[in-house]
Amino acid sequence: MDNLKNPNNAKALFTGKKSNFFEACLSSGMGSVYADSFEHPRSAIASIGDFALLGGEPSEALLRDFSAMQGEKFLILVGPDQPWNDLIETVYGSRAHAITRYALKKDEQSFTISSLQKIVDSLKEDYVLRAIDESLYHQCLSESWSKDLVALFTTYDQYAAHGLGFCALKDGKIVSGASSYYSYESGIEIEVDTHPEYRKQGLAAACCAQLILCCVQRGIFPSWDAHTTTSLHLAQKLGYHFDYAYTAYEIHS
Repeated sequence: MDNLKNPNNAKALFTGKKSNFFEACLSSGMGSVYADSFEHPRSAIASIGDFALLGGEPSEALLRDFSAMQGEKFLILVGPDQPWNDLIETVYGSRAHAITRYALKKDEQSFTISSLQKIVDSLKEDYVLRAIDESLYHQCLSESWSKDLVALFTTYDQYAAHGLGFCALKDGKIVSGASSYYSYESGIEIEVDTHPEYRKQGLAAACCAQLILCCVQRGIFPSWDAHTTTSLHLAQKLGYHFDYAYTAYEIHS
């Protein structure tokens, strides 16, 4: 297995609906691309954080090498077709659990600015919305429930350069947030988290609405893939339209 110094060599293996994931590996340096060959790859795995996207021809050898390198780490693997999915089950066995995720359409025209602003304005008076600055970046990292909002950006400077996000605060403490899990040249992938004690109060919706408004103003797209039906319904409330469901695999230790 080769860690490609020039990931562009594998770009043709990741064209289509998930191409923005691969773009993030190219534009922000947040991820890595592994392949069966440096110069002429036929099989490749693009990896960012807990996610890995499989591309090209199914390769058991490549997937086993990737598995050995990752060890017992929790992962979410997405294969483009059934042969790759079969390999995931073969290589990981009982560690692999099939789940259904939900892709939303990448349509810049789906958002209604007035509706998003109304969601932001509906935030209760006890809470304050703030853009993630250096102080909030470190506060996000200090809590297990909120660290994924910024964790893929190894420094605040990297987040300031490539990331974007907003948090809802109560008494100066983060209770909910929406941020860029990763970024690519023309957009971000949204990560949403709320402290368990503060859910079902509209906090996530307000944070997401503010983030989407900011993305629209900057001319970048706030991409969203829903991990659960709850996340799907929130996305639809914000103006996204369902595209398709797909199978992914959670890899547990």
